[in-house]
Amino acid sequence: MEPPQIHNPDGGTPRNPPESGNRSSIPTPSHVVQTVKQNLVFSSKWAELNGAMGDLGTYIPIVLALTLAKNLDLGTTLIFNGVYNFITGAIYGVPMPVQPMKSIAAVAISNPTFGIPEVMAAGICTGAILFFLGATGLMKLVYKFIPISVVRGIQLAQGLSFAMTAVKYIRNVQNFSKSKTAGERPWLGLDGLILALICACFIVIVNGSGEENDEDRIINDQRANINSTSRWRKLRRIISSLPSAFIIFLLGVVLAFVRGPNVVKGFEFGPSSMKIIKISNQAWKDGFVKGTIPQLPLSILNSVIAVCKLSTDLFPDKEVSATSVSITVGLMNLIGCWFGAMPTCHGAGGLAGQYKFGGRTGGSVALLGVAKLVLGLVLGSSLVKVLDEFPVGVLGVLLLFAGIELAMCSRDVNSKEEAFVMLICTAVSLVGSSAALGFLCGMVVHLLLRLKKMGEGQRSCSTFWFHPNNS
Repeated sequence: MEPPQIHNPDGGTPRNPPESGNRSSIPTPSHVVQTVKQNLVFSSKWAELNGAMGDLGTYIPIVLALTLAKNLDLGTTLIFNGVYNFITGAIYGVPMPVQPMKSIAAVAISNPTFGIPEVMAAGICTGAILFFLGATGLMKLVYKFIPISVVRGIQLAQGLSFAMTAVKYIRNVQNFSKSKTAGERPWLGLDGLILALICACFIVIVNGSGEENDEDRIINDQRANINSTSRWRKLRRIISSLPSAFIIFLLGVVLAFVRGPNVVKGFEFGPSSMKIIKISNQAWKDGFVKGTIPQLPLSILNSVIAVCKLSTDLFPDKEVSATSVSITVGLMNLIGCWFGAMPTCHGAGGLAGQYKFGGRTGGSVALLGVAKLVLGLVLGSSLVKVLDEFPVGVLGVLLLFAGIELAMCSRDVNSKEEAFVMLICTAVSLVGSSAALGFLCGMVVHLLLRLKKMGEGQRSCSTFWFHPNNS
């Protein structure tokens, strides 16, 4: 596989990164320490803090649902997830998220016989397969084989799925323990529609579309015939520097205590007592059949392939390989699930969400990891009482913008053929509620289109399978 290209800051021809796999140059301890420091540095304190809140719209509802419905050990989950966040931030230097395995969580919430032993068995099996694919180099072949149009289709489907789920959170009262809605959300109240709409408008005012820099703002002001005085530029700079997601999350925490003032009385300080989960032979079987099989395609596509593609798009100067991501996802579950920590993975939606709200380095997720670790050690599973009172409409707003940011990654598709494959993949994924089915259809359509063009001058394998612009 050819090494990814890095954009030259001087505007010249893109250059290839230095060979990281050179056996003759073994990194020294001082070099490793220096790299970790660089990966954890904050590009902007408030922006990184704000970016750390970017994937909570996905994280909190799933963790809360599993805790309420299946008695997931929240304290242990927070401790392990906090460690995962910190380590992945130090390794990759980008806001690499740690999110729940959604398919396994969905099976557990909807199936009364699928308990914690089955959940952990599914996580361990999924982690073992991903670790094997990464350690043997097979994931690298998968990454190179899948066309960019199919990846964009999966990203678009996942982003739209997040956005539609977010709208449900905003419009309807949610019963996470039963994974059902409980009627329409009222307009007024501490978790009403007006509160959610105000939070959404606040994010739009502060963050806009998420792409403007200072030069873009000056150009837009000039185009709008606005007198670009120093006072106006200063006001724009102040507004855009506000940590919108962090402010909204703090508002949700305050409202949680206002809605349930008695939650403090039930706090039991200290971490949960960790214990190894006992998994029976039947639990292994059910976990693999009902949990691992539907989760594995989603993990490979969204947690590895799409994450690596998105990371290359957002951070071209950082090298995030499919091999390393597959190995880290595998190790997280091979270790944590034995102690009852929720099965986790990386996710393109979480990365897009953290980038949307300002996360630019590994320091963003490392900060989130420290917060999770402290909460897990100090409050343990008592924290679920606060999360149960957290305004769901506010979580929906955070999830909405994370989903839109992920879906917008598909805007770089620049040919009708690629767009056709992408939209087929997206449509099937959304209607069939299966990323694996959408992926299969996208690959078949891509193959048929390439076969149709066989007589148009393609000779090599690469020009046959890949679009000329992406080969």
